[in-house]
Amino acid sequence: MNLPKKTLVILMAEDDKDDRLLAHEAMHESRVLNELHFVENGVELLNYLHGNGIYADRSIYPMPGLILLDLNMPKMDGREALAKMKADKNLRRIPVVILTTSKAEEDMVKGYDLGAASYITKPVTFDALVELMRALGKYWVEFVELP
Repeated sequence: MNLPKKTLVILMAEDDKDDRLLAHEAMHESRVLNELHFVENGVELLNYLHGNGIYADRSIYPMPGLILLDLNMPKMDGREALAKMKADKNLRRIPVVILTTSKAEEDMVKGYDLGAASYITKPVTFDALVELMRALGKYWVEFVELP
């Protein structure tokens, strides 16, 4: 008997339009059955997670099972958004993977100190991004038990 494949709602906080487009294409190319939503900064991220404003309809904006977080965004950067999420008892269990161009050790240490589940430097090629999306989807859907 084949069980239906699980899907995961992934919310990506990324201010760069090209990076969002590449992530969307990479997710499609990876053939992982995950649903990918985007916000452009930390303020939008928290509004999405709290269901505020345009994000109130959970049939359109479902709660994510995983957040991919860029660190360097306008309005509220990823570090501040992560700190606010992990301080909120309703949000702190959502795993956050920092996906950023920053290779600075202090960013990595701070990310883990704030509660990130993983820290990944953005791949430089599209093929590597496709492989990353495939691996993330497989890991978080098939191996990890989420509450």
